[in-house]
Amino acid sequence: MIFVTSENTIVGVTSEDAASESTTTTLDATALLGAGRGAAVIIASTSAARGEAADTTGPILVDWLRSRGYDCPEAIVVRDGEPVGQTLRTLLIDTPADERPRIIVTSGGTGLAPDDRTPEFTAELLERQSPGLVYAMWRKGLESTTSAVMSRGVAGVRGRTFVINFPGSKGGVRDGITVIDELLEHIQTSVEDTTDHGPRV
Repeated sequence: MIFVTSENTIVGVTSEDAASESTTTTLDATALLGAGRGAAVIIASTSAARGEAADTTGPILVDWLRSRGYDCPEAIVVRDGEPVGQTLRTLLIDTPADERPRIIVTSGGTGLAPDDRTPEFTAELLERQSPGLVYAMWRKGLESTTSAVMSRGVAGVRGRTFVINFPGSKGGVRDGITVIDELLEHIQTSVEDTTDHGPRV
């Protein structure tokens, strides 16, 4: 479970708590920035989609987004490759504009294996990319493992939806949450064009 302090910062994330429906999340009013907005989590894992392995990152991501006030259903678990692209197209194109999630987070399929194509499917649907967010996640990941830079994830916007690719590991997901959570409000207000930019100087 993710706990948010009065300073609106994450102080703990565990997959065990994320999977427990009985655990109570402690939030303050500013943490509920996603209220009235939808979110979606896509897990790219062939083994999990086949029922051969547990989805260990989906519950963490879903719990994080719910803790921020987003209406987020359980993670969509699909095979690597084309099923990821089809799911993204369903959410970003086939779904009516006013019903699309405001945030889509994927986990998995960002490595170098032949069927790791999550970044490619994501990039072709984005209108604008934000590479600095991915760079920040690389930098955070490098604090614990050099393999963090092997993740090829992308981030960006289509319409009023922000999309970001997280790695498939629990460590990579926790690093991604740490980076993106403190930027989430600014990302949302920017995408929705509700930021007060102030005078240009």
